[in-house]
Amino acid sequence: MSDLENSRQELVDLSDLELSEEELFSHVDHSALESEKITAPRYSYWKSVFRVFFRKRINIVILSLFAVILAFTYIYPMLVEYDPFANLMDSTAKHLLPSVAMDRLGHNIHWILGAGASGQSTFDAVWFGSRISVTMAFICALINLTVGVIVGAVWGFSKKVDLVMTEVYNIIGNVPYILFISVLVLIFSAGFWTMVFALTITGWLAIAYFIRTQVIIIRDREYNLASRCLGTPILRIATKNILPFMTSVIVTLAATEIPSYISYEVFLSYIGMGMSDMSLGRLIYQAENAMLTPGWQFEFWSPVAVASIITIVLYVVGQNLGDASDPRTHM
Repeated sequence: MSDLENSRQELVDLSDLELSEEELFSHVDHSALESEKITAPRYSYWKSVFRVFFRKRINIVILSLFAVILAFTYIYPMLVEYDPFANLMDSTAKHLLPSVAMDRLGHNIHWILGAGASGQSTFDAVWFGSRISVTMAFICALINLTVGVIVGAVWGFSKKVDLVMTEVYNIIGNVPYILFISVLVLIFSAGFWTMVFALTITGWLAIAYFIRTQVIIIRDREYNLASRCLGTPILRIATKNILPFMTSVIVTLAATEIPSYISYEVFLSYIGMGMSDMSLGRLIYQAENAMLTPGWQFEFWSPVAVASIITIVLYVVGQNLGDASDPRTHM
């Protein structure tokens, strides 16, 4: 009984406050922005991403290697003058091992991989070819990821779009991708933009389907349903609730897509269906006969090694950055 009496004594008589009902009770206006605010410590997403990424020392080493590759791919070709036919008339300058090439043509960086079939610097040829292949991969990845993410997000939210796009995916998705690319390259002239067109005309479809699946999984979670009940616009739900969870997925997709385009280009060029430009694949194709000739192997294995290193580094950097982009690793 004593607890009940104490609780009664704690009750306040509102009439003693001498306030009107308007002052005691007032309506609170609904605000979609205010309804999303919570009391929490300050948090920077990208600051946390880079903190997690650079926490591992191996990522610093790989990122440094990636910076060196980009420097040789884009900066080195601007600093040197490369003429693949400069030594064409000199029969003694063709098919040279690195040591022989440096003795005959000079001790400098240009001849550390030897000389090719036309007396050209294999080192210079590899990096000029890398610039074409890497640029093509970045352009294709940018186009396919942009279109794929946008279409996939709409595909996941709209049931009408889902009906149409599912049928499109079932038809086009069952056609072998490499066969589709090969046909387009044969129809059009084998050039840089032809390869970009062939790799992007349907390359976004698989990305869109994957994003659609992820959006369907995330959109029906409890906090998104709560946001809908509070009247939060769909666009805000997509950008604030779904996009942060999709960032790591998009980065991981980029990590797999960029190296794959280089691999497609190298493979098609190796079988004689690639670009007419002097890309990495074209260099490998032209040096195919040198692979089995004693003393000429450097002409073949140099572009193969550089292409492998570029694809591996791009993949590892993207995968580790994708892991760091996952908000669950920021705890």
